[in-house]
Amino acid sequence: MALYQEWADQIKSYNRNIKLTFLANILTQIGLGIFMVIYNFYIRELGFNELVNGKVISMTFLSTALVLIPAGVMSDRASRKKLMLFGAFSTGIILFTRSMVESQELLILFSFGTGLASAFIQVSIIPWLAENSQPEQRVHIFSIHFAAMTAANVVGSLLGGILTDVFSLFLPELESIRFTLVAGSALFLAALLPIFRLKEVRIENQTDRKFMDFKRGIPHKASLKIIILFAVAQLMIGFGAGLVIPYLNLYFADRFMASNSLIGLVISLGQGATAAAMIIGPMVVRRLGEVKAIVVLQMLSLPFLLLTAYTQHFWLAALGFLFRQALMNAGNPIQMSLMMSKVDDSMKGLANSVNQMVFNLGWAIMGPVSTGIVLKYGSYWGYAAVFTITAGIYLVGSTYFFFVFKAMDKTKSAISATKTA
Repeated sequence: MALYQEWADQIKSYNRNIKLTFLANILTQIGLGIFMVIYNFYIRELGFNELVNGKVISMTFLSTALVLIPAGVMSDRASRKKLMLFGAFSTGIILFTRSMVESQELLILFSFGTGLASAFIQVSIIPWLAENSQPEQRVHIFSIHFAAMTAANVVGSLLGGILTDVFSLFLPELESIRFTLVAGSALFLAALLPIFRLKEVRIENQTDRKFMDFKRGIPHKASLKIIILFAVAQLMIGFGAGLVIPYLNLYFADRFMASNSLIGLVISLGQGATAAAMIIGPMVVRRLGEVKAIVVLQMLSLPFLLLTAYTQHFWLAALGFLFRQALMNAGNPIQMSLMMSKVDDSMKGLANSVNQMVFNLGWAIMGPVSTGIVLKYGSYWGYAAVFTITAGIYLVGSTYFFFVFKAMDKTKSAISATKTA
C-alpha cells in the first residue's frame, strides 16, 4: 500500500507535458512492439534467410548510431518538440512502407531509414523529461517512462502474435503478417496527437550558452568526461544485447517450434516482468545507492541468461528469459537518472544521444555475428554460444561500471526526499 501511495503521489505531481509524453511513448512503443515480434517472420515469409534478417536489424541500428550525435546536438540547440514530431511522423510512414516492400534492397534501405527517423525521438524524450521535472523526481520519472515503454511493448507483442494468427484464419500467411505490421504503423503515427499538445518552454538565452565557442576549449569538460565513461559501459552492454535480443523470437521458434502467439506471449511476459522490476527500482536505490543497484541487478541476470542458453525445455527457457529480461533492464532508468544528474543541462541531449549511439552501434556490429554463429552451429549450439558470449560481455561491462562509477554511489538523498515529499 505504501508503494502504491508513493507512486500515486509521484504521478499526481507531474505536469501536463510529462503526462502527454508518457502517452506518446506508450503509443509508439505499442507500434514498435508489434514490429519487433513480427517483422523477422515477414522477412522469412518473403523467402529470405537469417542473414537478411541480420542485415536488416544491423542497418537499423547502424543508421541510428550514425545520426544520434547530430540529432542530439540539434535537440540541445533547437526545439525538442519539433524533433519529436518529425521523428514520430517520419518513422510511422517508413514503418508503413516497410510493411509493403518485398525486395531485399528495399527491405535494407527502409530499415536504414527507420533508424535515422526514430533517432530524433530517442535523443529528445529523455532530456525533455529531465527539463520538465525536478531532480528529486527523476528516478521515479525515468522508472515510469521505461516501465510504460516496456508495458506498451507487452501490448504490442501480444497484439503482434494474436493479430497475425487471427488474420491467418482468413488470409495467406504473408498477408496476415502484413496487415499486422500496418496496424503497428498506425498506432505509431497516433503518437503525433499527444506530441502536438506539448508546450515547450525554453530557458531564456539557454541556446546562447550552449556549446560555447570551441576556440575557448572543449565545453563543459567535466560533463564530457562523464559522457565518455557512460558511453564505454553502454557500448559493452550493447555488444552483448546485439547478439541475442533481436533474435529471441527466432530462438523460441527454431529451438522449440513455438507458435507466433506463444512467442508473443512469452516476450510480452518478459516485458511485463521488466516493467514491474523497473517500478521497484527506486526501492533498490534507497537500499544500495544508484551504482550498486545497477550492478547488482545486472549481475543477478547472468545465471538466467545461461539457463536460457542451455536448456532444452521450453518453459525453463521462458523462465530464464523472463528473469534475465527483468533484471538486466531494471537498472536502465536508474542509470539514465544518474547520467542526467551528473551532466550539465546544456549537454543532456548530447549525453543521451552518445549513450544510445554506442548501444545501437553494438547492436549493428553484433547482429550479423549472431546470425552467422547460429547458421554455422545450428539452433541449439549456435544460440548457446551467442548467449554465453553475451553473459561474458555483460559481466565485463557490469564490473567496469562498478569500478568506474562507485565514487558516485554516495547519494540516496534524492530518493529519500521523494519518499517524504
